[in-house]
Amino acid sequence: MEKKATSNETQLLASTKDVSGCNEGEDCRENGLLIRNPKSALRLVEDGNKVHPSQGDKEEAAPIKNGYSGVQSSGPCNGMGGVEDAQCTAPAATTTTTTTTSTTCGAEGQQQLMELEDRETWSKKIDFLLSVIGYAVDLGNVWRFPYICYQNGGGAFLIPYTIMAIFGGIPLFYMELALGQYHRNGCISIWRKICPIFKGIGFAICIIDLYVASYYNTIMAWAFYYLVSSFTAELPWTSCTNAWNTGNCTNYFSKDNVSWTMYSISPAEEFYTRQVLQVHRSNGLDDLGGISWQLTLCLLLIFTIVYFSIWKGVKTSGKVVWVTATFPYIILFILLVRGATLPGAWRGVLYYLKPDWQKLLATEVWVDAAAQIFFSLGPGFGVLLAYASYNKFHNNCYQDALVTSTVNCLTSFVSGFVIFTVLGYMAEMRNEDVSEVAKDTGPSLLFITYAEAIANMPASTFFAIIFFLMLLTLGLDSTFAGLEGVITGVLDEFPHVWSKRRELFVLGLIIICFLGSLATLTFGGAYVVKLFEEYATGPAVLTVVFLEAVAVAWFYGITQFCNDVKEMLGFAPGWYWRICWVAISPIFLLFVTCSFLSNPPELRLFDYNYPYWTTVVGYCIGTSSVICIPIYMVYRLVVTPGTLKERILKSITPETATEIPIGDIRMNAV
Repeated sequence: MEKKATSNETQLLASTKDVSGCNEGEDCRENGLLIRNPKSALRLVEDGNKVHPSQGDKEEAAPIKNGYSGVQSSGPCNGMGGVEDAQCTAPAATTTTTTTTSTTCGAEGQQQLMELEDRETWSKKIDFLLSVIGYAVDLGNVWRFPYICYQNGGGAFLIPYTIMAIFGGIPLFYMELALGQYHRNGCISIWRKICPIFKGIGFAICIIDLYVASYYNTIMAWAFYYLVSSFTAELPWTSCTNAWNTGNCTNYFSKDNVSWTMYSISPAEEFYTRQVLQVHRSNGLDDLGGISWQLTLCLLLIFTIVYFSIWKGVKTSGKVVWVTATFPYIILFILLVRGATLPGAWRGVLYYLKPDWQKLLATEVWVDAAAQIFFSLGPGFGVLLAYASYNKFHNNCYQDALVTSTVNCLTSFVSGFVIFTVLGYMAEMRNEDVSEVAKDTGPSLLFITYAEAIANMPASTFFAIIFFLMLLTLGLDSTFAGLEGVITGVLDEFPHVWSKRRELFVLGLIIICFLGSLATLTFGGAYVVKLFEEYATGPAVLTVVFLEAVAVAWFYGITQFCNDVKEMLGFAPGWYWRICWVAISPIFLLFVTCSFLSNPPELRLFDYNYPYWTTVVGYCIGTSSVICIPIYMVYRLVVTPGTLKERILKSITPETATEIPIGDIRMNAV
């Protein structure tokens, strides 16, 4: 939909009228908006009590940036906040051609202007970049990518990973940044400006973010427990003489000659399972047991840190990420250097990168590559929309997308070296193959294997402290981002209720997340975390982003979207981006979603095999968020007046204008 003036507008530009004055205090209003409604009517309101002639005393209407002409008219507001047909023009001293201004001064227009002017922005560009990088680079970069890489062909896996990043992950990442920056709204209210019938996507995103907050922060509580336990001369997971150890505990790093058998359990594993998680006191998901008060205190402290980091908005969280987003890179570098100097490190690196080209013929390798890049970059959680909405309008979000996504992918790759140099060292010490040492996946790779390796290094206490502090900082800025997605979405949707009560709303949200996490703090909480991680978020987020991509490219229109980007950046996206948004990215998402649904993972944690009913529960949890989308579609069609065809057309037509700053003028475009 090209942004061209209608024939009526052209006539207005060409016509000359006698100058008529305004009675003071009557028809002319103070504020207004340059609005392009769905019928292409242009309205302009300037910040002042009169219309000023533009460009001095020229005899033709001054063109306004982005293809809009300076058609100025002014009119009184009716009682309902509408605009009457009567026009009121201010006299120009020496001009023969007077432009007219039509004023939108109803409650809705005034509220939109107030919201735009009051909306905070990032203090510095680097605050935004660090926040996005901190969100994208999380715990999964440290444990998930290295494991998936060596499991799917080592160095050969980098080929499908790169292809999926170029044609799937990065285009979706760029799309969300552009949407958020242009429309300046959170994940709920933005759909009024894109395609109202898909507004349920915003509610689904908020529910998914709450699910993530319910289990993701528990993993950080485990890391915090390890951090506190590390402030000792001898790390507690180095010996088999503790109260939680069993007879199978075998410390092969001890000076005594010990043999590693199939029944042997390392002290690090027993510390993790019997002291931190205490899973031996639970019989599974049907008997979770009591709540661990130690982990509860750890989680309470983490949520306290999160609250005081985000309660004031992005101006405070943007400063916190200077620490939480940069500190992990310092620690990764230290650990990389230390790992490279360990005996046997080369064995781990070789295992990590040795290509297995036959793996490229397997479909699951491509599915894993697509899923990894998608969940690593993180579109679909409302975070990119929220963060970008606080940018300045002409910020180069294209460059931001390329920089942050590249940094994220490189971080994952480097993290593999950090992990596998240590795994090679472990294999050397055990006199085993690296594959035997690297069989732990997920958090166990960090809390058992890596923790054990650190414990047996020189200066183990120092390395343990910085390692678990790194895990905390990796998780914190991802939590900041996830909750900010919910906060921005709700505050933008209900500004009259929460805009002046952000601190109170954030407090309530933190309390809800803490209460929702109680099930993960039980003795069987690790089983709950695994269930939520696999089912509550994975397929739900994939479905949400698939519908989001379809709504933007096919309903809002790829031409309109590219025009929006051009207004912000000064150049339109090329054919590569258009093809990705219209076809490749949706196919990419549909491919991953169908692969997951057709072959759901068989869950197993430690010695516990998840029963079949837990799979049903998992799908129910995942569906509980996605179900918001069809429910809202039905609701929208029911409450919209008119015939079925009229209801559908109204429901897919943008209903709210988008504010576009042009100097001191605010322009609304639909």
